[in-house]
Amino acid sequence: MQQAVLRHFPEAKVEYRFTNRSKGMKFNSSCIEAIVEAINRLEDISLTKDELAWLQKSCTYFRPEYLDYLQKFRFRPKEQVTVRYLPSLETPGLGDLEFEFRGLWTETILYETPVMAIVSEAYFNHVDTDWSLTGTEELAYQKGKTLYLGGIALSEFGTRRRRSYDAQKLVIEGLIRAHRELSATSQGRLSGTSNVHFAHMFNLMPIGTIAHEWMMGIAAARGYERANLLALELWEEVYPTTMSNSLHIALTDTFTSSVFFKNLSLNPGLAMRWRGLRQDSGNPLDFIPQAKAAYEKLGIDHRDKLLVFSDSLDVDACLKIKKASDEAGFQSSFGVGTSLTNDFKKLSNGEKSKALNIVIKLGAIDGKECIKISDDIMKNTGDRTAVRQIKEILGVPVSS
Repeated sequence: MQQAVLRHFPEAKVEYRFTNRSKGMKFNSSCIEAIVEAINRLEDISLTKDELAWLQKSCTYFRPEYLDYLQKFRFRPKEQVTVRYLPSLETPGLGDLEFEFRGLWTETILYETPVMAIVSEAYFNHVDTDWSLTGTEELAYQKGKTLYLGGIALSEFGTRRRRSYDAQKLVIEGLIRAHRELSATSQGRLSGTSNVHFAHMFNLMPIGTIAHEWMMGIAAARGYERANLLALELWEEVYPTTMSNSLHIALTDTFTSSVFFKNLSLNPGLAMRWRGLRQDSGNPLDFIPQAKAAYEKLGIDHRDKLLVFSDSLDVDACLKIKKASDEAGFQSSFGVGTSLTNDFKKLSNGEKSKALNIVIKLGAIDGKECIKISDDIMKNTGDRTAVRQIKEILGVPVSS
């Protein structure tokens, strides 16, 4: 997305905001110190010659001018990131974490994933330490076998809320082992990973889709009424469908899927060109017939389309959704994250060790508030007054 932002919004200034949705899971001072130290070390990261050569070979949709920009790019966390620790009055020694990123959209867009991974790893190194990596690779291997035998096309999406770097590496190794054992006999497969570093390390396909912030930023900057369509049209200017149709998976739930499908009905050609849709909130079993009806209304054969599911998935959910997708006639793919890279038990009692439920969302662009109106009301983000106003503009029930 950085390439798209660089093309269309090179001067836009933004603010990102962090939210910890995990009730009762607070941070201690040593955890905050580790977070600040790790974020500051991001300024030492730069693209290596080997990484550049791999990107040129593996990601042919990156234009030479963008790769030149990426070579020169440096994080500037001491200027762009603000971290605050708010000690709790009820639980001495613990507190809440707040932070924002501010700066040009082109420069701050890359903070979200590494910073969320930093926060999660620091929490499980300094607050909840009642766990072990023992058995992580084997558990991922067994999950991979079950998924592949069930015909699942799996993408590993677990970077942001992983237990640790080492945990994610072990998970990917387990998924690769299962893939190699079953690739000749099962319809399922490991399609790739959203972590470009590990894709490079393990020679996997780097894989992902448009994120909510693309629609959120465009809507706030250019208007909400046709923001979904404009976001897809601007994306096509950077990534024509003739270049890589795999990059054309439309995220439907930034302002509810109902609004998205209503917008999509205004441009049948766009719906035809795009490879498929991503479902990231709400009930996936409701989404499938909703998507089918939308394509049928446009006279498009839905059997040619791909549905990507990525909302809080585990093995059982993938298999259940896969069955429903098959019955409806869709092709399907699954982006699985936290249930792979942060699935641990407490050493002390064998109970589940909960992952942090944290998010970082675009908060404002050029002084205008950004919002998200999800298919799951608990995932709405942004100023409440702004959310209510935009719901009225888009015809979304205020109570949803």
